[in-house]
Amino acid sequence: MAASNKIAYHARSISLPTESHPLTLAVEEQLCRLRSSELASSSTICHNLAGLKDLYECVEDFLQLESTQQVKSIEGILDGSLMLLDVCGTARDALSQMKQCVQDLQSSIRRRTNDIGAYMISRKKVSKVIRNCLTDLKRMDNKNNDLVAKVSVLREVEATTVAIFESLLSFVSGPKQSSWSLVSKLMPNKRVAHKTEEETTEVVKVDIALNAHISHKPSKVIELKDVQKPLEALEMSLQDLEDGLESVFRCLIKNRVSLLNILNQ
Repeated sequence: MAASNKIAYHARSISLPTESHPLTLAVEEQLCRLRSSELASSSTICHNLAGLKDLYECVEDFLQLESTQQVKSIEGILDGSLMLLDVCGTARDALSQMKQCVQDLQSSIRRRTNDIGAYMISRKKVSKVIRNCLTDLKRMDNKNNDLVAKVSVLREVEATTVAIFESLLSFVSGPKQSSWSLVSKLMPNKRVAHKTEEETTEVVKVDIALNAHISHKPSKVIELKDVQKPLEALEMSLQDLEDGLESVFRCLIKNRVSLLNILNQ
């Protein structure tokens, strides 16, 4: 992901009172911060997850402004809230599974068994789950594009959440093309290593380290120092992302309960 990329969102007409309520302005402020955020690394995604948690805390207060005339718009948001909750839970489980396979690989390297195959199999399974989540999010985003004229600020919150989830899932799954195809292109070009290293995710850095030994040292045991550092960095990134998703997951549950309460009033 290039460092210049911003969170993608669709500008929509927001049906708000003529004089915006302070709570509405608080939600808009959080949205603006997230829209301008860069999606370059795991640290910025973690920052965005923290911002998403703050956003949903503002939304909880904002929901108290919704009148009975706006119940219909909330009904439209309800389905989306369930989808976001499902994707968040699935992504959290995928992160946990990937972190476990990173830890297993670290353990196998220390034992000098170097079970790279098990790591890659697990990675493929996680990538498949993530692709399904991305498909669901894309479908959800396309649905929102058809509601441009009559959308509330809650649609903006939903769209921003989709964008952040997409960035997180894309980070974990790596590039769309085969990881081994990508690293084979990156490996020989040592002259641009400094820039490439800055722009390459922790997931791909691990792939590069492993591919170096598979391609050039097939008969030798992986050197601990060559692989352990990127694996440790990836494990830390996955842990931070998992913690951030857990906080957002709790906010999404609370948000859905609030929506249901409004509908049941």
